[in-house]
Amino acid sequence: MNYRHAFHAGNFADVFKHAVLVRILLHLREKPAAFRVIDTHAGAGLYDLTGPEAERTGEWRQGIGRVRATPLAPAAASLLAPYLEAVAAFNPGGALARYPGSPLLVLRLMRSQDRLTACELEPSANAALKRALAADLRAKSVAIDGWVGLNAFLPPKERRGLVLIDPPFEQPDEFSRLAHAIVKAQRKWPTGIYMLWYPIKDRRAVTHFGRALAESGIPKILRAELSIGGRADDLGAAGLVLVNPPWRLAEEMETLLGPLARVLARGPGGGYGLDWLRGEN
Repeated sequence: MNYRHAFHAGNFADVFKHAVLVRILLHLREKPAAFRVIDTHAGAGLYDLTGPEAERTGEWRQGIGRVRATPLAPAAASLLAPYLEAVAAFNPGGALARYPGSPLLVLRLMRSQDRLTACELEPSANAALKRALAADLRAKSVAIDGWVGLNAFLPPKERRGLVLIDPPFEQPDEFSRLAHAIVKAQRKWPTGIYMLWYPIKDRRAVTHFGRALAESGIPKILRAELSIGGRADDLGAAGLVLVNPPWRLAEEMETLLGPLARVLARGPGGGYGLDWLRGEN
């Protein structure tokens, strides 16, 4: 996969991932105690949808562009609204010209007592991330490999929070590395929520990944996958693994993912799956 996320910002996988991210943040906000978010592969923070990279692929038009333009059933629309409102906040003129990555969506939903640690090693992306976070005292950007940061920053002083792991999947062993890392991280900070994103291009690798998590001993693991169909040589499906998800999240995703899959579908084979790898069955 291409590491430069500017080519893919706002595509179907971003919509899927960020819509769920916002729901988790809203659940964290329900309690007054501070929470911490650790974003292990934070990226540049903010993406120009009118720039050459985004224009070259046009993926955002079939992702966030399509979702913004298509009415959903009331229950699904209500769940998606906070995400769409957060995106709209970065486009004050109304036209869709910029797309916020996960660090800026997190900042948008955080309160004064909450904190963000954003890891990004690639120099140009890290420089852009620092500019995007500006002087916000709630956020800290660190030029560090996300896998190293995952070990270094856990556990945080806060008891509550979220770890977002969204690696570029450039290495052939990324799935096994991800499974190993989440088991180790969960042992260090068992009260945290963990959200893992992965592409679905090699179904056998994804199956092995799911089996490894199911056998991990972690008490509660929810898995969601969304497919938009289309060409076999393109990324047309992605998944999320949620460790220790908020208790109403599975119900919300059941309401949201079907309508979202229908809006984002680009051909036969679209749909979604939602199941528990461990617990809640």
